[in-house]
Amino acid sequence: MAGQSGSQLSLFTPDEVEFVAEDELVEIVPNLRMDSLNFICGDYGPFYPQIAIQVPLWLALALKKRGKCTIRPPQWMSIENLTQVLEGERESHAFQTLPFHYVEISRLLFDRARDDIPDVYMVRSLVEDIRDVRFHKVETNLENFTASAVTWKNMAAMEVNIIRAFSGRALQAFYRHENEQAVPDLDRTQDRQPQNLNDRPRRNLRPR
Repeated sequence: MAGQSGSQLSLFTPDEVEFVAEDELVEIVPNLRMDSLNFICGDYGPFYPQIAIQVPLWLALALKKRGKCTIRPPQWMSIENLTQVLEGERESHAFQTLPFHYVEISRLLFDRARDDIPDVYMVRSLVEDIRDVRFHKVETNLENFTASAVTWKNMAAMEVNIIRAFSGRALQAFYRHENEQAVPDLDRTQDRQPQNLNDRPRRNLRPR
């Protein structure tokens, strides 16, 4: 995965951010009985028909693809909640509270489990509107970026990824600038200081 290389901060690709988001837990409803599944990251199951259970998103999508479950959309993806979030985003400069991976989770569910989402077109429209409003806030914040105003709360993974490289370089520049002002230039300071007459080399004024 992309990371830091030398002094430069590189961006994660959308696919890499999405890969991390697939570890988020979601609720599924199996349609068959199945023993526990054992993975390096943990054990999940056993699974019983029509009994909801939480699993990582990647496992839910894999079982969904094989027709072994349905996926229950997270509560935050309800039309009522998304409508309130959108109104709050439009009325306030602050970011409303949403899951850190709301962009990636919703996109994966829209692409691979849309038949499990009630009113999927309305839900998708609300999520896209929220995303657009929040991305506009990110752009506005970058225009007003200062070292003393880094207080952006409730930002999501994709939004953080947008500003990662810029904010990192900007903070480094602020830090270097402040240090240069804090440490005086010794050569210039010494040039400005008056010399002590007693420190000057004395000439021999006696007549030869």
